[in-house]
Amino acid sequence: MKDKLKEEVLRTVKDKNVKFIKLWFVDILGQLKSFAITDRELDKAFSEGMGFDGSSVEGFARIYESDLVAVPDPATFQILPWSPESSQGARMFCDILNPDRSPYEGDTRCVLKRNLEEIKKLGYTFFVGPELEYFYFKSNQATESLDQGGYFDFLPLDVGHDLRRESMLVLEEMGIKVEYAHHEVAPSQHEIDLKYTDALSMADNVMTYKVVVKEVAMNKGVYASFMPKPIFGVNGSGMHTHQSLFKDGENAFFDPDDEYHLSKVAKSYIAGLLRHGSEITAVLNQWVNSYKRLVSGYEAPVYISWARRNRSTLVRIPMYRPGKGEATRAEFRSPDPACNPYLAFSLMLGAGMNGIEEGYELPEPVEEDVYNMSGDVRAERKIESLPGSLIEAISLFERSDMAKRVLGEHVFHKFIDNKKIEWDQYRMQVTDYEIKKYLTVL
Repeated sequence: MKDKLKEEVLRTVKDKNVKFIKLWFVDILGQLKSFAITDRELDKAFSEGMGFDGSSVEGFARIYESDLVAVPDPATFQILPWSPESSQGARMFCDILNPDRSPYEGDTRCVLKRNLEEIKKLGYTFFVGPELEYFYFKSNQATESLDQGGYFDFLPLDVGHDLRRESMLVLEEMGIKVEYAHHEVAPSQHEIDLKYTDALSMADNVMTYKVVVKEVAMNKGVYASFMPKPIFGVNGSGMHTHQSLFKDGENAFFDPDDEYHLSKVAKSYIAGLLRHGSEITAVLNQWVNSYKRLVSGYEAPVYISWARRNRSTLVRIPMYRPGKGEATRAEFRSPDPACNPYLAFSLMLGAGMNGIEEGYELPEPVEEDVYNMSGDVRAERKIESLPGSLIEAISLFERSDMAKRVLGEHVFHKFIDNKKIEWDQYRMQVTDYEIKKYLTVL
């Protein structure tokens, strides 16, 4: 199958006059990396891979073991719609290998592929559908909004409306199916939802989505940001991730006879998300700024509970529609769009599978507004909180045997090292808030 795909790519490159192919891969922090090859080098890239120095890539190789090989995945070939017709460009995602052709343990795409292979042995396929929110600003120097719209507002004369529409068209042109799009709650905040698919394809799609949104915005002279909380006092941007397991072509989460239409597999999976939610938060919300979003009052989850209608919970189960059992899913609401999707999907899957393998019991749903509950009531109902800062999240993460197993020793330890450095850099800063609050009184 792969040989056939390679032949199709080589033929398309020739027929479409593609002159440059960008080889994409992602570092441990989820930052997209790329280098370009000419069409003449493509056959060699498929057969041998392209060598590069990994020592300068975040979380990759140390200086004395820096030689790595990028091998393009022909299934991910797409022409870049914004490249000139006279000299078309394309992209492919790569798997990163050691010189001996073994998978490189620091490659986060390989981490996800390994975890998906493990559940495949049990007959499962992991499907996800993320909702990525983002902001448009007039530049990357300040958070000056383009509009004052709100949730689902229709602003036909607004620049953001046109940018969103053009981004959707580009995504569709690149073979990425869009489910719907709309203005979000905060001014100049938008959301484009991708149609659910298998987790590996979706992780690739998420990375492409962010490039497309930024590219379209840049071409119109504005800036698109996936920063979790760029503006004080309004909602931050999340990446609510809908997820389910399929087995033998059927949704393993669906049970028509259950009160909640959830199978035992689904209940144990959700219980796994709840039990391990805090210890994987460091990866799902990996930046200092992420924790400015995870506060009460701005539609972001803070408390560890689940429900059907309640959007203040960490996990929400969308209401069942008759005849739509295949759509049964769990919506995990804490991730933000600045995470590494390969690691985020791996850890959500790992948490859920732990629940299934260990037979975790799902607690009762919490349909009340958890934000407005008193601390005593939450304590009585054993509703715990997500970590409130990056360093709290890292402390929980580094004690997680599940996370270490899912990510592998290399990624696990490199991630912790990097985040501790980030926290140290942050805590030494003197902010405008501190100057305004303390300078005149201390």
